[in-house]
Amino acid sequence: MNSNAFISQIIDAIIEVVGPGPVALHEPRFDGNEWLYLKECLDSNYVSSVGKYVDQFEKSLANYTGAKYAISVVNGTAALQIALKLAGVNCGEEVLVPALTFIATANAISYLGAIPHFVDSEETTLGIDVVKLREYLSANTEEQSGLCINRSTKRVIRALVPMHTFGHPSDLEQLLLIARDFNLVLVEDAAESLGSFYKGQHTGTFGLLGSLSFNGNKTITTGGGGAILTNDEALARRAKHLTTTAKISHKWEFDHDEIGYNYRMPNINAALGCAQIEKLPEKITAKRELFKRYTEEFKLISGASIFEESSNSQSNYWLQTLLLEDDSLSLRDSVLDACNNVGIMTRPVWKLMSNIAPYGNSPAMSLEGANSLYRRAINLPSSPTLQLGTK
Repeated sequence: MNSNAFISQIIDAIIEVVGPGPVALHEPRFDGNEWLYLKECLDSNYVSSVGKYVDQFEKSLANYTGAKYAISVVNGTAALQIALKLAGVNCGEEVLVPALTFIATANAISYLGAIPHFVDSEETTLGIDVVKLREYLSANTEEQSGLCINRSTKRVIRALVPMHTFGHPSDLEQLLLIARDFNLVLVEDAAESLGSFYKGQHTGTFGLLGSLSFNGNKTITTGGGGAILTNDEALARRAKHLTTTAKISHKWEFDHDEIGYNYRMPNINAALGCAQIEKLPEKITAKRELFKRYTEEFKLISGASIFEESSNSQSNYWLQTLLLEDDSLSLRDSVLDACNNVGIMTRPVWKLMSNIAPYGNSPAMSLEGANSLYRRAINLPSSPTLQLGTK
């Protein structure tokens, strides 16, 4: 392979789709009612954790995702932490989570004093390898009093957390069966997958609870923010209680019945979210069109291809992903360097959680699939506003 020619082909293909640099990896766009709602919020003086936009945003999220309840919080990490707490994850227990994920997934587990237990990923979905996971659990765990016990550490494995990588739904049907067969609670990290559906059902609504993120680089943004999804009324009430410092409602008294968290989303952020979610269908359509344009440009380039959603899913294509083939793996860093040098922001997938300092000693299965994806995957500019040849 002529490495210089290969790299030039990639850069030319990207420029053909998004135009010349500078091009960000993913940036927000405010072209709806953001200014109107923010002004209304400011005029009302309700800018903190009380106000109509919090309720409105939660209702909009529930309506869009099909979840019965949505509880907005300060960020996606807080959402996952509280979801795991509500799922019964205790200090000293293990939680199964892909090694190929953003560190927030593992951190949310650690905040509870629990231990992330890293599992492998596969190329069809970029999510958990369900075949390997079932085999691994069969060989390395046992049931005791209705609990899944890690034979090696003797710890309870309490929950299973799939993360829908770059917006692509994991194999939720098989993950639900694994959770059932091994007495695990399924909690979805859907931080990247607002607008993604598995067999017609929105991600984040399959498990007992799910979590969303509205960081500035997500498909819609509230600046910072997240949400917990659930169909369980009691869990929804408790989620709202815990994330508002566990304060007991009273006209003037400050009383709290347990240790809570100051995690409530401010009204001003929710106002931004209300305007953003009104435009969500348009953003998803634009991202899917961007995928088609990338696919068309890369189809004649040997050694790389654009990742496509699985046949049973509809992805939001949060981040468009280029996968290098075996004969071009050694060029990954050169591709990244060349793109960024001409102002086209690209990045590799995250380092595996098992390979970073805070989690180097955490339990893990063999991670051949995740390691392969780490070496092969490159994220391309993915903003929904990108148009052919323009920015």
